[in-house]
Amino acid sequence: MDQGLVEIVRSSFLSHFGKKPTLIWSPGRINIIGEHTDYNQGFVMPAAIDRGIVMAISQAQNGRGQWIATDVKDSYSPDSSPSPTPKSSGWKPYLLGILSELRKKGIQPGPVDVVFSGNIPPGAGLSSSAALENAFVFGLNEIYKLGLSPMEMVHISHAAEQDYVGVRCGIMDPYASMFGHAGKAIFLDCRSLVSEMIPVHLEDCQWILLDTGVQHSLADSAYNQRREVCEAIAARLEVSSLREIDLKQLDKIRSELPEADYQKACFVLEENGRVLKAREALKKFDLLKLGELMYESHEGLSKLYEVSCEELDFLVDLARESDGVLGARMMGGGFGGCSLNLVDVNKAHAFLNNARKRYRERFNLDMNDYSVSITSGCRLVT
Repeated sequence: MDQGLVEIVRSSFLSHFGKKPTLIWSPGRINIIGEHTDYNQGFVMPAAIDRGIVMAISQAQNGRGQWIATDVKDSYSPDSSPSPTPKSSGWKPYLLGILSELRKKGIQPGPVDVVFSGNIPPGAGLSSSAALENAFVFGLNEIYKLGLSPMEMVHISHAAEQDYVGVRCGIMDPYASMFGHAGKAIFLDCRSLVSEMIPVHLEDCQWILLDTGVQHSLADSAYNQRREVCEAIAARLEVSSLREIDLKQLDKIRSELPEADYQKACFVLEENGRVLKAREALKKFDLLKLGELMYESHEGLSKLYEVSCEELDFLVDLARESDGVLGARMMGGGFGGCSLNLVDVNKAHAFLNNARKRYRERFNLDMNDYSVSITSGCRLVT
């Protein structure tokens, strides 16, 4: 957690409202392995990271309160500003979605004043939306004593993003942001929601994100289309999700499916298997095996699930040929965003210098990079 960011938010709140707030830290996340498996009720292995959202919040004393997003220099007053419509862009629907879900449960918290800021790079696929939603529901729960459990708050954040914002995402992002543990990955079964905290002993390695700086326009529609394909195949096999089947069952209907759809289902089944293998690799402190599984995951995401892009493939290929990079893969919905790299700390400087140079030569774009550490989940800042 960035203490400088905490002080910026605290000071901004004091200057706007003249009172001390309750402060919330809500992290973003990486996903070590297990992509596009959460909405198929499969396995994932995310971890909360040391980049996230700091939110200052207190009960409002005038009207319906005021919400201020310092990063974008934007504000919203629920009693005097037109409400953004559901599924509109920007940050406001994420907070309004939380209030909408609370109302569905018969919970009507009082008005609040809010200031928030973050250090999650925009468009990098580190789940700033879940961090923001969790921060808001956590803050409301704290100052109005709503009595919500952490799991109830995760469900509220997930429903807000699906039903109000309109992103048909899985539960992984709010779960990781809420339940993260410092130094531990979360092995999560997205069907039972039972999780296991797996210590991540990196020894002389670190996590580095390489940001393509691009987000191709088909990302949202393609994401939903992939989900529809998976759900249609599950329905054809009369199961609730692809989690319920194995490759033999899928092969029985292969002739009835477009080959591209068959390959997407294959990827989901194989990726679930990779998450299980990655859990064992971490328990055995076998980072070489973990790295191999990350490369395999990217190959499947690119060739079978078809959610990569030229820029991501270039960065993963570059990692594969670079000294000191144990594993790499695209992370997130795809078609842009970041690659996640497991890198020897002694080789990181040379790797990054070469990656920046080669990326600029190939795409005429500057590539940003971020080193991240695994940290604890959503909590009060004292």
